[in-house]
Amino acid sequence: MKTKIEKTNAARLLDKAHISYRLIPYEVDENDLAASHVAQNLGEPIEKVFKTLVLCGDRNGHLVCVVPGNMEVDLKALAKASGNKKVEMILMKDLLSTTGYIRGGCSPIGMKKKFPTYIHSSALDFDKIYISAGVRGLQIEIAPGDLIRFTEALAGDYAIGGE
Repeated sequence: MKTKIEKTNAARLLDKAHISYRLIPYEVDENDLAASHVAQNLGEPIEKVFKTLVLCGDRNGHLVCVVPGNMEVDLKALAKASGNKKVEMILMKDLLSTTGYIRGGCSPIGMKKKFPTYIHSSALDFDKIYISAGVRGLQIEIAPGDLIRFTEALAGDYAIGGE
C-alpha cells in the first residue's frame, strides 16, 4: 500500500507556479542529518543532493546558499557576490525563527521572507537535482533551471571542497 505524501508549503508554492517536481521521501536518521545520508537513502550521487544554508552578511543581511552536499560554502566568494565584506552562517538557534524551517528540513523555497539566493553552478550540470521539501524525510526533485528561476537565484561558484 502506498503511503500518501503530505504536500509541504514548498510543494504548494511550486504547484501554484506550475513548476514540475517530484516529492521523494527518505528515511530520517535524527543522529545523521548530513546530505550524504540523504543521498545514500535516495540512491543518488551526493553531487545531485543540494543543501540549503542560511547566512548573514555584514552589509546586506540574510541570504541563502544552495550547494552540493559534498561541498561547503566559499564564504569569500559568497560575500563578494552578495555585496558583503563578509558573510557567516546564522546560529542554529536562529534558523527556525528566520526561515520557518528546522535543520535538516530547510528548503530554499517558501521561507518566511524572500532572501537573496545563490546556487552553486554545478546544479546546471544535471537534468534534476534534489533539495529539501521543507521537512526532514522529504526531498524535492526539480530541474535546476526551474529552481533558479523560481527563487530568482544567482548561479555561481559559491562552494569549495567536493571530491
